[in-house]
Amino acid sequence: MSNATSSGVSAPAAPEAPRRATLKVKAGAYVALTKPRVIELLLVTALPTMFLAAGGVPPLGALVATLVGGFLSAGSANAFNMILDRDIDRVMHRTQHRPLVTGTLSVREARVFAWTLAVVSTLVLGLFATWLAAALSVAAIGFYVLIYTMLLKRRTEQNIVWGGIAGCFPVVIGWAGVTGSLDWPAWILFTLVFLWTPAHYWPLSMKYRDDYEAADVPMLAVVRGRPMVGIQVILYAWASLACTLLLIPVGGMGWLYTGVAVVAGAWFVGESHGLYQRAIKGERELRAMRVFHASNTYLTLIFLAVGVDPLLPF
Repeated sequence: MSNATSSGVSAPAAPEAPRRATLKVKAGAYVALTKPRVIELLLVTALPTMFLAAGGVPPLGALVATLVGGFLSAGSANAFNMILDRDIDRVMHRTQHRPLVTGTLSVREARVFAWTLAVVSTLVLGLFATWLAAALSVAAIGFYVLIYTMLLKRRTEQNIVWGGIAGCFPVVIGWAGVTGSLDWPAWILFTLVFLWTPAHYWPLSMKYRDDYEAADVPMLAVVRGRPMVGIQVILYAWASLACTLLLIPVGGMGWLYTGVAVVAGAWFVGESHGLYQRAIKGERELRAMRVFHASNTYLTLIFLAVGVDPLLPF
C-alpha cells in the first residue's frame, strides 16, 4: 500500500515503534545494571534502621534523601560489579542474560552510568541528608568494587564473608542519614547483616555450584563438600540469632522485636539444621533454595520489627 494520504501528502514513515522498543530495552538494561532485587533487600535494612535511629518517624527530607541516595549508591556499585564480572557472567547460566553479556549496553555506556550514579548518590546524601552518610556511601561502593569484586571474589573461598561487608553499609548509612553519627545499635545491626550474609548466600552457591565451578570462582560450595557448607550455614545462622538478641539491651528494644527475634531466629536456625541434615545424609535434593528464601524472609522480619518497635507506646 502507498504511504500517500488522500491529500497527496506522504504519511510519516513508520520506524517509530521499533525506536520506542529500542529505548525501552535500553532503559530496562540500565535498570538491570543496578541489580534492583538486590537493592530491594538493602533498602529493607536501611529504612527500619532510620526509624530506630529516630526513635520513631524520621524527618521526611532525611528519609527520602537517604533512601534515594542509598538506592543510587547501591546501583552504582552493582553496575561496576557487572562491568568487572562480565567475563564470568558469560560463563554462568544464571547471569548470561545480563546487559553486558547480551550486548544491549556497551562497557562504555555502563561505565558512564556507574560513575554518574556514584556522583549523584554522593551529592544527594551529602546535601540533603548528612555528609557522614555520603562518606559511608562512597566507602560502600569502594569496598564492593575494589575489595570484593576485584580482590576477594576470585581468590578465596571466604570471599562472601568479607565481601559481604559491603552489604552491611546500608544500615550505617541509614543511621547516619538521620542522626549524623554512629551509635552502638547501628554497629550491632551492621554485624547482624555481616553474620547473616554467608548463611544467606552459601545455600544459593550450593544451588549454582556448577556455574561457579565453570567460572573458576572459589565459592565455598565449590571447594568444600556439602556437609562443610551446611555446618558453616548453621554456625552463621546461630551467630545471627545471638546478634539479634544483643540488640535488645543495647537498643532498648521492646516486646515486639524480642518476640520476632526469638521466633524468627529459631525458625531460621531450624531451616539451617535441615540443610545440614540433608547434606550429611547424602540426599540428592538439598532444597538449598528453601534456606536461601528463608534467609530473606528472616532478615525482612527482623528489620520490620526493628522499624515498628520504636513506634509502639510500650
